[in-house]
Amino acid sequence: MSTAHAGRRQRRLWRWVPLAPATLLLVLFLAGPIAYCVWIAFTNTQLTGSSSSDFVGLANFRRAFADENFRNAVWLTLVFTLVSSIVGQNTLGLALAGLMRAASRPVRTLTGALIIAAWVLPEIVAAFLLYAFFRGEGTLNAILDGLRLPSQNWLYTLPILAVSFANVWRGTAFSMLIYSAALSEIPKDVTEAAQVDGAGGVRRLWHITLPMIRRSIGTNLMLNTLSTLSVFGLIWGMTRGGPGNRSQTLPVFMYDQAFQKSLIGYGTAVALLLLLVGSLFSLVYLRLMRVEV
Repeated sequence: MSTAHAGRRQRRLWRWVPLAPATLLLVLFLAGPIAYCVWIAFTNTQLTGSSSSDFVGLANFRRAFADENFRNAVWLTLVFTLVSSIVGQNTLGLALAGLMRAASRPVRTLTGALIIAAWVLPEIVAAFLLYAFFRGEGTLNAILDGLRLPSQNWLYTLPILAVSFANVWRGTAFSMLIYSAALSEIPKDVTEAAQVDGAGGVRRLWHITLPMIRRSIGTNLMLNTLSTLSVFGLIWGMTRGGPGNRSQTLPVFMYDQAFQKSLIGYGTAVALLLLLVGSLFSLVYLRLMRVEV
């Protein structure tokens, strides 16, 4: 009996042998840095000045919640995420997927290539392109002047909306691809039967299409939201969080505190709070995805 038990235990141990290198790499390059960042968030570590760091407990977190600039960054992050991800990329991606499904093959090929081209561009390249589009002497104002419509410096008057539009332009392709795959799985006989019964396009969308791709919607929203919460290069390349702090989302605020002002401990605490925000969004989406259609 004991011999059989020892044999089973030995077999279980041998099963872990192939996973040992991957587990070691995860501990060294993922779990280790995360644990170190958590520790730094509870210290007063700085890039310049004193070379020593002391444990300060929750002081960095209390400082964040008392900081008006931090609260402004939280608000702008929520606006940026809502406008560019939850509403912009999600809605436009679904609309494009639906339109491309009904379009001819040449139109689908050309439209898909143009949209995906914006997605595969490096973030900093997309930032410079959209900066040239929105700047005072940029393409958008040239078009408005040609139409004899009033122009303005969009990066100064509406910076958070400008960077939100830029994120929609760059990231909609991801939503379009997810929804294209989801729509292709809907049986045609279901939609054709609804059409024969007299259901219009809106009713078919609301009562058939959306319920049948519910899980794809939840997956897309979760991935897009987490990606948008961490957007840094696009905003930094277009506005650097300005003018003032009117487009300073949490990633930009974190970078400013940690590397511009050398407050590594405080900046890392802000990063952990950003991670908490992303976790809350993920829990909400996972809860919605558990609801059966």
